[in-house]
Amino acid sequence: MTAKPSLRLRLVRHVLVPLVATWALGTSIAVLIAHHFAVRAFDRALLDDAYDVATHVQASGDQLTVSLTAEEMSAILFDQSEKQYFAVLRPDGTLIAGQAGLPAAHVAAAGEHEFEDGAFEGHVVRAVSLRSDRPKPYIVVMAQTTASRQQLLEQLLLYSAAPQAALLALLAWWLRRRIRDDLDPLAQLQEAIGSRHGADLAPLPRTLQDASTREVERIAQAIDSLFVRLQESLQAQREFAGTVAHELRTPLAGIRAQAAFALAHDDASVWREQLEGIAHAEQRASRLVDQLLALARADEGRVSLAMETLDLAGLAREVVLRWVPQAHPLGVDLGAEGLEEPVFVRGDRAMLEGILNNLLDNALRYGTGNPEPRITVALKRLAQGVELSVRDNGKGLTPADINQLKKRWVRGAPGRHVGEGAGLGLAIVVRYADLLGARLELSNIAEGGLRAQIEFAQSQDAAQ
Repeated sequence: MTAKPSLRLRLVRHVLVPLVATWALGTSIAVLIAHHFAVRAFDRALLDDAYDVATHVQASGDQLTVSLTAEEMSAILFDQSEKQYFAVLRPDGTLIAGQAGLPAAHVAAAGEHEFEDGAFEGHVVRAVSLRSDRPKPYIVVMAQTTASRQQLLEQLLLYSAAPQAALLALLAWWLRRRIRDDLDPLAQLQEAIGSRHGADLAPLPRTLQDASTREVERIAQAIDSLFVRLQESLQAQREFAGTVAHELRTPLAGIRAQAAFALAHDDASVWREQLEGIAHAEQRASRLVDQLLALARADEGRVSLAMETLDLAGLAREVVLRWVPQAHPLGVDLGAEGLEEPVFVRGDRAMLEGILNNLLDNALRYGTGNPEPRITVALKRLAQGVELSVRDNGKGLTPADINQLKKRWVRGAPGRHVGEGAGLGLAIVVRYADLLGARLELSNIAEGGLRAQIEFAQSQDAAQ
């Protein structure tokens, strides 16, 4: 596996590479601009010498002569570091005075001049050609070697680039050091977390929480917050496991005791009585296991949720018919309202059935204290949705129970009185409703009894 670069090196590179590129581009532009104006200065001096020579060109009859003494010519051609040459030519190129063979540019009109680069006597020269028509047409050519120009360009590069390169190296050293210092808290954070035992969820050291940068401080605070949530989750899991063990131990202990009691007797009636008790305890344990599995499915419901458009009225009818055989022996009048016409909602079939099953199970267990027990499943159309309710005519609940019953492992007064249930049914309904975008509401009925209602959004597909 290829080793990945460190964050420190990447930051330094991401800062320095654009900086070096900008520096190189800026230096190049500055040197080119300086060289351009330096060349113009050299060219201007060369053109001034051409004008100086032109002022000494005179006509003698039909001939042109250059009235320059040797001292004047030496003064014009004098340069401490370069060689200079001149020539005075007729328009046809014949030499009047000076050195023959100098590169001359074509100049069309009088008073104009042209510069060009060329070679003379083995040297690279810069030449200017100046044309004049007084007293007769002629061209003055002044040429100069270019060593000084090249040397000037090299000096510009040296004196411009070298100090900036040194400053750039100093800046790179400073940036690397400062980035290293600023990233040290991340290294400390990595070491603090990497050296921890898996069960150690204590807060990070205060030095990391008060880091020099806001970003590192926020990372430390986020990790501490995660540790707190993990601690709470582990605590909840431990409590969950302990409660499950306690709830299962009771029916299992009863089964074991009843089996031992039955084996100690030879009376068939005793065997039957104990087997009935064992069946009841097994039914209670199986129901608890089913509820725990349903709760686990609800906790991971967002991953496996399969939403579809369903006929809630038809689904409710099916569930009610499945519960009639259980309600009839108990003398409970199990009925339904508003299930005649289809009502479509978006939901998960298993979760909707789970909501109705748990609400009906609770109603049959704890809502049948009336001499004529009655349970009604109702579906009501609202302006913006659908309301599903299960109501009974029992004794209802106290306000304290209504507020607490939605939590896990909490049983109301009826459940505590009969000694049944684990306090999971309504917790499952609350979780399923939340996953389906709905909310469970519990309320006592004025005439007596309890109403559990859930409001769903109506399916847009069905509405269309």
